[in-house]
Amino acid sequence: MPSAEMPRFHGFRDRLFLTGWLAYGLNRCLIKPLVGPGFMMFHFNDLWLIPCALPPVLWLHHRLGLRGQDDPPQPGEIAGHLVFWSLLFEWLLPNMTHSKGDPADVVAYTAGALIAGLWWNRQRWLASASLKP
Repeated sequence: MPSAEMPRFHGFRDRLFLTGWLAYGLNRCLIKPLVGPGFMMFHFNDLWLIPCALPPVLWLHHRLGLRGQDDPPQPGEIAGHLVFWSLLFEWLLPNMTHSKGDPADVVAYTAGALIAGLWWNRQRWLASASLKP
């Protein structure tokens, strides 16, 4: 049950989640084939890791009884998944496949996580700002 001061997290219907999937798809199918090496080719989609992957994971956690509330993702949940996925995608899997991880991907994951955290918790930040004299 959502807390009294926090709106319910809408997961799959969240605007950031839907925007991320649209941006990812447009970049992958339309933009990347037209641009040369650079941010749009290598890091733009990495920005969307947390906004696009965390809502389904939290939905699964909720369905399995591992997450009791429908509140927006808490900073610790975002940070924990950021660290886990960064280690998985940029250290563990590259070492298993003899490829190379990219620290710039971790920077993109982190930027996306910060944006997502601010977006998902904007009601909390606005409420705390309005309480200050």
